[in-house]
Amino acid sequence: MDWLVGLFTNTNSVAHIVLLYSLVIAVGVLLGKIKFGGISLGVTFVLFAGIVAGHFKFTGPTEILTFIQDFGLILFVFMIGLQVGPGFFENFGKQGVKMNLMAALAILLNICVMFACYYIFFDTSNPVNLPMMVGTLYGAVTNTPGLGAANEALNSVFGAGKAPQIASGYACAYPLGVVGIIGAGILIRYICKVSIKKEDEQLEAEEAEDPHAKPHKMHIKVENAYIAGRTLMQIHDFLNRDFVCSRILHNGHVSIPNRDTVFEMGDQIYVVCAEADVEPIKAFIGPEIEVDWEKTDQPMVSKRVVVTNPKINGKTLGQIHLSRLYGVNVTRLTRQGMDLFASSSLPLQVGDRLMVVGPEDDVNRVMAMMGNSARSLNAPNIATIFIGIIIGIIFGSLPIAIPGMPVPLKLGLAGGPLIIAILIGRYGYKVKLVTYTTTSANMMLREIGLVLFLASVGIKAGAGFVETVVQGDGLKYVYTGFLITVIPILIVGVLSRMKYKMNYYTLIGMIAGTYTDPPALAYANSICPKDAPSVGYSTVYPLSMFLRIFTAQIIVLFFCG
Repeated sequence: MDWLVGLFTNTNSVAHIVLLYSLVIAVGVLLGKIKFGGISLGVTFVLFAGIVAGHFKFTGPTEILTFIQDFGLILFVFMIGLQVGPGFFENFGKQGVKMNLMAALAILLNICVMFACYYIFFDTSNPVNLPMMVGTLYGAVTNTPGLGAANEALNSVFGAGKAPQIASGYACAYPLGVVGIIGAGILIRYICKVSIKKEDEQLEAEEAEDPHAKPHKMHIKVENAYIAGRTLMQIHDFLNRDFVCSRILHNGHVSIPNRDTVFEMGDQIYVVCAEADVEPIKAFIGPEIEVDWEKTDQPMVSKRVVVTNPKINGKTLGQIHLSRLYGVNVTRLTRQGMDLFASSSLPLQVGDRLMVVGPEDDVNRVMAMMGNSARSLNAPNIATIFIGIIIGIIFGSLPIAIPGMPVPLKLGLAGGPLIIAILIGRYGYKVKLVTYTTTSANMMLREIGLVLFLASVGIKAGAGFVETVVQGDGLKYVYTGFLITVIPILIVGVLSRMKYKMNYYTLIGMIAGTYTDPPALAYANSICPKDAPSVGYSTVYPLSMFLRIFTAQIIVLFFCG
């Protein structure tokens, strides 16, 4: 039996380290599925499992724990950046600007409340108290990447191995943080006297999608004499509206029009355009009609084509010249589950799904050119991930000297990879990097990174956790964390509702995204039959995640030195 005892006690063996992490992660994930009052802590329970293991001296060498912690953090934040990158800058539409401003205000208020609690309830002469409050802050807002960024910055200020174990404050504040986010959202409903029935009616009345991006299909008969004898390009330029004409019926013959195709009176055309442009196009060209294309002399086919050829990545539809070279047209494009109008200036990305219309032989030629190999999408682009991590670490290690700071400012192992991942996710195609990763692959890599980080932090903090809670300021961390959670939500929630008349469902989704809290989003989705909470969540999530990580390092480097 000595071999079995050694497996659990010999901290220098690889088998012991693997066993330690496997047990902590497995137990944490399983316990995280248990619901308390309909709410579960999810994967974050791995942190508590790690604390228990550390408390009972089931641990490993500090150097190995630190390496796994930092590598898990890098992998986690990079996969987040890669996912949110494509829509990061597009989230700043008219409504998006308001929601992101409210999210930024909430983040600022979280920090302000943290400092207020620090000066009111804690001994400011103790250099450990402010770092512990930073840990409490990130438990209160349920943001693990921010905890990682703060941990890393503290190591640069205090020195490796000498930084306070702020995960204790995080662990104390986290459970009530989850409850507080949902509870404050419910309280806003009563403060603002929200009528759920009226909110449902408002969602029914609103358009679910942007009419300038949502594609609309229609058949039109040419009845404007001014059009007769003019080319499709001339009509397009005169209208100054973006539309695609995918087929034309002229004298009983069906063909695929291109920019030089001449329109005549009585021609019947199939047009795809943005919903906002439907009426102007019909007013200029002619009325909408019904056409059975299958009864014409040259039946057309419509097929979904998946872009999997890396050579197509980043090229616009206008650069490929599909109508002129292949005799087909692309009527719409699906990206990340959203239907987009196939504008000629829209850059294609690997993973896009195109609706291609034309003669079957020509459509098949386009399929071959685009790749159309769905199986190849299942393999993650590992090279892009690690190239991005290399650049992110170098970028995060650049020292920025700021007067008055004890050490140069660095974005670090969290901020650097996050920013580079966002940029690669949005603009990677311009440098021929294929950034497409299936949702399942992204989630797998992200969750592996997260549980490795949480397990490492918990195991390292476990040795002094009980002493911190029982004999130290554990109770203070609990109630100050609750204040940090609730006060900003009530202020921002009421302001958003009263000033901007924000829909209640969108509002609580926005709050969940600001706190990067999936349980709060799950609650919002459970009471709303539509996708308004998810829209609010996804609109503010990218910027909120970036600000949470960035402000963690700013607080530590400016105030904890």
